[in-house]
Amino acid sequence: MDDITSVAPTPAVYQLSPEQIAGPYFRNPKLIRRNISEGAEGIPLVLRLAIVDAMTGHPVTDALVDIWHCNARGAYSGWSNVNPDKEADVGDIGSIPRTDDDTYLRGGQFTDKKGIVRFTTIYPGFYAGRALHIHVAVRITGGNNYLQERHVAWVGQLYFPGVASRAVLNAREYRGRAVSALTNEEDYFYETMGGEASILNVHTLGRDSNEDGFFGHTTIGVDTFAVSTQIKPEDFDKYTV
Repeated sequence: MDDITSVAPTPAVYQLSPEQIAGPYFRNPKLIRRNISEGAEGIPLVLRLAIVDAMTGHPVTDALVDIWHCNARGAYSGWSNVNPDKEADVGDIGSIPRTDDDTYLRGGQFTDKKGIVRFTTIYPGFYAGRALHIHVAVRITGGNNYLQERHVAWVGQLYFPGVASRAVLNAREYRGRAVSALTNEEDYFYETMGGEASILNVHTLGRDSNEDGFFGHTTIGVDTFAVSTQIKPEDFDKYTV
């Protein structure tokens, strides 16, 4: 299951994953950690991402993979006081002023020798005008630390199957919103930026209840020599605090 060592490394197997916007809520707090939840309430989510070179099919080792997403109520750390029930009219990085120094549901991991990173988090909620999603950035490094970082190769968003999301949104931590989540097909960025190629494979962790949580996994194909069109190097330098 998603074991990249068992598949012949050919370009036909791993397509280049589509990039999507980084959005206004990006930060770079330089948090290297597997568990990013910081006690946030919500349905548990264990996330495994395999990063492969789309040109060769080989694992991309020592890449720094950052993820960030909203909490069960739709709020992002750093912007906790922004009303998630009101649709934001801007999407550029830094276009919405930060409100706090919280860091929940953000963090990065370096890929292992199989190109894999693992995160423990919660199933994200949503904010007005969007489907449920997780942001991801892949940075190519010269080794397993920030000081040897070379460039940002890929920025994207990961989406969830509708059946799983509907079950999650019925849970106590997610109910009682003034607006409804969009379906994937109603989401502008999903529809216009290749979202159908970025849906996570999602399975329940327990047999009897969704409250036990979910396991989500996918493979992301990147061009290790490319420079992302969705985020600039200075964005990572600027939004570190």
